[in-house]
Amino acid sequence: VQLQASGGGLVQPGGSLTLSCAASGFTLDYYAIGWFRQAPGKEREGVLCISSSDRSTYYADSVKGRFTISRDKAKNTVYLQMNSLRPEDTAVYYCATVPPECPDSLDEYDSWGQGTQVTVSS
Repeated sequence: VQLQASGGGLVQPGGSLTLSCAASGFTLDYYAIGWFRQAPGKEREGVLCISSSDRSTYYADSVKGRFTISRDKAKNTVYLQMNSLRPEDTAVYYCATVPPECPDSLDEYDSWGQGTQVTVSS
């Protein structure tokens, strides 16, 4: 059972990136998938979640209108589309699972993948 986040990189302010969270060893169909981020010197914060029924829940108000989440069941992958990126979006981004709904408490997530670095800078 493994989750792998990928797709990070260096992007200029105002740019876009798409992060992927791929699962191996199990199907994501019955899980909610959350995206999180941790900037240097800061605590990990929730960003966005998609439930097993593909309903989105925003944890961070700062990404509303800029980030969206989606799922490709055939590829067993969840995506985080990030648009209009800002320097304050710079962080290591992680994905995690919890069955089957997006919880209010981030402590309920139980399977975490390794992160991918996103740097927004000119």
